[in-house]
Amino acid sequence: MATLSSSKHCCSSSSVYSSSSSFGFHQPQRNIPFPVVSQKRLGSKSVSWQSKCSPSSNVILMQDGALATKRAATDEAPPSKLKEGLLSVTPPEEHKQLINFDTNADKSTVSITVVGASGDLAKKKIFPALFALYYEDCLPEHFTIFGYARSKMTDAELRNIVSKTLTCRIDKRENCSEKMEQFLNRCFYHCGQYDSQQNFVELDKKLKEHENSTEYSASITVYVSPYGSWKGCKSTLLLIDPPNIFVDAVKCASLSASAANGWTRVIVEKPFGRDSESSAALTRALKQYLEEDQIFRIDHYLGKELVENLSVLRFSNLIFEPLWSRQYIRNVQLIFSEDFGTEGRGGYFDHYGIIRDIMQNHLLQILALFAMETPVSLDAEDIRNEKVKVLRSMKPLRIDDVVIGQYKSHTKGGVSYPGYTDDKTVPKDSLTPTFAAAALFIDNARWDGVPFLMKAGKALHNRRAEIRVQFRHVPGNLYNRNFGTDLDRATNELVIRVQPDEAIYLKINNKVPGLGMRLDRSNLNLLYKARYSKEIPDAYERLLLDAVEGERRLFIRSDELDAAWSLFTPVLKELEEKKIIPEYYPYGSRGPVGAHYLAARYNVKWGDIGVDE
Repeated sequence: MATLSSSKHCCSSSSVYSSSSSFGFHQPQRNIPFPVVSQKRLGSKSVSWQSKCSPSSNVILMQDGALATKRAATDEAPPSKLKEGLLSVTPPEEHKQLINFDTNADKSTVSITVVGASGDLAKKKIFPALFALYYEDCLPEHFTIFGYARSKMTDAELRNIVSKTLTCRIDKRENCSEKMEQFLNRCFYHCGQYDSQQNFVELDKKLKEHENSTEYSASITVYVSPYGSWKGCKSTLLLIDPPNIFVDAVKCASLSASAANGWTRVIVEKPFGRDSESSAALTRALKQYLEEDQIFRIDHYLGKELVENLSVLRFSNLIFEPLWSRQYIRNVQLIFSEDFGTEGRGGYFDHYGIIRDIMQNHLLQILALFAMETPVSLDAEDIRNEKVKVLRSMKPLRIDDVVIGQYKSHTKGGVSYPGYTDDKTVPKDSLTPTFAAAALFIDNARWDGVPFLMKAGKALHNRRAEIRVQFRHVPGNLYNRNFGTDLDRATNELVIRVQPDEAIYLKINNKVPGLGMRLDRSNLNLLYKARYSKEIPDAYERLLLDAVEGERRLFIRSDELDAAWSLFTPVLKELEEKKIIPEYYPYGSRGPVGAHYLAARYNVKWGDIGVDE
């Protein structure tokens, strides 16, 4: 998410997005053999490599894909040029040997470039995630980080800004200050325009100077030719946000600072356009310089621990998969709520609204993972194929199945909370929804007739993101009289709490101890912080590490994006063309009453109301 702000620049005085960020890896070439340690996958090829991350860490072992999907420079098979001077990232089919790789054995140098280093996204997410990977020894021993932005800044100023956002793992505090100092000493800064090829040439020169100053300069990515010779590969990885600048940055990087003998990958932060047309235009623009397998569309919710655990919960536990259908599930609820409003950041939000910001990406991605059929394997393409099938099977969203709202000012406990249009960055007559609820349906044999209810909003009574699976009533239940007329009290419910306080719990009916027959609804609860002492990594740590390794499972493919936008674009256009007025709800409340009427239409009660709050 980005906010518009003004700042002084060494190159221009125009306003910039303060959260624009780019993330790049730049590695020199060297031929060095490595010992075999453990096995990963390189596309459809096997790859052996070693990371210093703990063997029990999900960051490493739960990844299923390439260490790097690229075409290396070899004497037998020189790399071929892609559009605008980029290189192919697809390994030749004839290269099928195992390759042995130790990320630290060669003391290789890696140069990391963060474009948009002065922005909020870089400061709050990218640099802390990089430091966490460094602290966990997931980066090579020798590396440098270059910040790149339009704001005038020295190396020391960048380090001071970054230092305020770094933290160490709660369960690993040893040498924290020392590690931070080592990390910051490897951070540098270069001022430049995002659309200036000359500025990127200057950046490339600085990167090479730092690489050449190190005794060892082997790449952390390697490739084996059919004859077994080793080739190190220079590489570049970019993270670009927001959309109005990253196409220019991709173009300049590809022409002036792209890897000469390795892969180039671009991580695109949401939103991916505003509708089907703008999203398709963005994809076309990127594909002028990149191939589809070089584009990593990031949705950080897919990197959250409980979202990644969805497939494990379902496909590795026999008790769940047989129940995962219309025969046993009455409805599925995907709920997102924040207990704060835009508070000065409404300029960005007003252009998109809650449906585009949360529902079309975060919640729909979770829905696709939840509802997909069993994939052929854990390979990225197999999983993404199944997600696309779900999205293409969904019925178009009707405006009658959508409720929108907007929070208004409210006083509670002597404290006054501003309304959405009280934000100075928001137009006074704005109709942009800060709350939305929708009912979606999947038109296939497994889910026919099962309502998937989404609800997302700002300035609500609490902060949460969760999946609620409400099962059907027990037919001929012998204990119905113990529950009276409210059969929903007897309904089993599986709750997957994504945030905060990650947990999985199942609501069951249970007899209260005693001589009488009194029933109680109890929870079988897996609370992560109680069960696991290890701190859960931030989603960006997992996703950045996946992008470096070439693992695409948690990133969005272009056909998947097209299918997602096709569900929401018609209703979004209708809402805007008809200027439908949102239902107003007080700041800090549970949201518009209309959301409850929508659920009731399908004989559903929102599961986040009441008993387990």
